Amino acid sequence: MSVVEQYARAHIVTDADLVEEEQSAVPVVLRYDPDDDPRAVRVGLPGTHEWTIARALLEQGLRAPAGSGEIRVWPCGRVQAIVEFHSAQGVSVVQFESKTLLRFLRRTYTATAQPVSN
Repeated sequence: MSVVEQYARAHIVTDADLVEEEQSAVPVVLRYDPDDDPRAVRVGLPGTHEWTIARALLEQGLRAPAGSGEIRVWPCGRVQAIVEFHSAQGVSVVQFESKTLLRFLRRTYTATAQPVSN
């Protein structure tokens, strides 16, 4: 099985006063390695932050609010989704375009599809 890696842009949502350049989208890496864990995806945020999310949780959260442990996912309007990460250091709220996450999830399911044998 093959690894799926997709680069995306997302917005870190905060109530702090940010300068304009910090409000722009940041690069994010979405990664799926079925040999590592076929039920999970990884989200790499700028810096050293990487989170593991259940693939089913991410999919559920695109349709309706869902959460498990330190991670919450919910739709935001018609075209965006929010992923909220809780840690001892605080909360990171990341806003994605839903279609980016959907495209990534489709690719993960394609990567794990078993070939039909004759």
